[in-house]
Amino acid sequence: MKRIIVGCLALMCAATMAARAAAGEGGQQSGPKVKKWTSMAPKLKDAFFSTDEALRIGDNVLLYQYETGGWPKNVNMQLPLDEAAKDKLRQNRAGINESTIDNKATTTEITYLCRLYNATAQERFAQGALRGMDYLFRAQYDNGGWPQFYPRPKGYYTHITFNDDAMTNVLKLMRDVAKGKAPYAFMPDSIRAKAQAALDKGVDCILKTQVVQDGKPTVWCAQYDEHTLKPAAARAYELVSLSGAESEDIVLFLMSLSKPSPEVVKCVEAAVEWFRKSEIRGLTFEYFKDADGKRDYRMVACPDADDCPPLWARFYTIDGNRPFFSDRDGVARYDISEIGRERRTGYSWYDSNGLDVYKRYETWAKKYGSAKGKQ
Repeated sequence: MKRIIVGCLALMCAATMAARAAAGEGGQQSGPKVKKWTSMAPKLKDAFFSTDEALRIGDNVLLYQYETGGWPKNVNMQLPLDEAAKDKLRQNRAGINESTIDNKATTTEITYLCRLYNATAQERFAQGALRGMDYLFRAQYDNGGWPQFYPRPKGYYTHITFNDDAMTNVLKLMRDVAKGKAPYAFMPDSIRAKAQAALDKGVDCILKTQVVQDGKPTVWCAQYDEHTLKPAAARAYELVSLSGAESEDIVLFLMSLSKPSPEVVKCVEAAVEWFRKSEIRGLTFEYFKDADGKRDYRMVACPDADDCPPLWARFYTIDGNRPFFSDRDGVARYDISEIGRERRTGYSWYDSNGLDVYKRYETWAKKYGSAKGKQ
């Protein structure tokens, strides 16, 4: 136990020292050695939450919570705050609304506060987590989807957002709260019931937004119009499309559901079929230095196609299922070399995450698939 605590304290101490070196004793600018909050927080050991450092961070998390109940994104909440910074956060809780589920915001903070409450029994942390849950319940549309930011009156922020796994992160939280899993078991039955209702509505939204192509259900767009449920664009380089990256997490989430309905089973099987149909074989990607010594990115043929895993593009045309790429001019192009270096190297255009879908499906299909028992 002591070794675990010491290890966790060392991790947080390193973050604190790096922060102070980068931004002064109470600064909130992250230095290059500071770990990203949303990556670090889930990896903390249970023993850490009994430490004074965990309490300090927990109070930071509460300070960053808006009156809406949600949190901002891209903030390293573990970094130390001086009194001036704390006063500013207190003053801005009502005046600045950046509450979001983007980039793992709000779900990460709820989970941290729950773990801290379980370790300390200090009620303020439980109440902060419950306010966060209430925010998520209020943010959900009647059709089951969640916007990227809430409340925001206009812009693509109001779209139902699967991009960067925003909605699926919320649904995973709802699933675990509804089941009373750790660290959420302390939540009252009323919250568990609301979480189950939100989960059911969210799954229904996923089923309704699965794109049909040539009469066959396929996968999903990264975002949808919150009124019509039609695929929608977001940033200039995020055009209406089928999204391989976001769809992978959606399918894995659906396969995590216990006792899936026949509709969910059909949805999963259609999506897996799309992944098989949409594999890109014989290519791999690499980074290199261009003539000016700048980092660049290109696709190259595999020396041995059998040794290269299949790839999936981030975006496919919604009608012809053709991989495409886009720059800040919002024009679809069909060769990654045709977009600028800034977007070419600054966005994830290919991945092999569909392999995770295949691996999980092998087990899932034996238990739930439509062909089970027919082998």
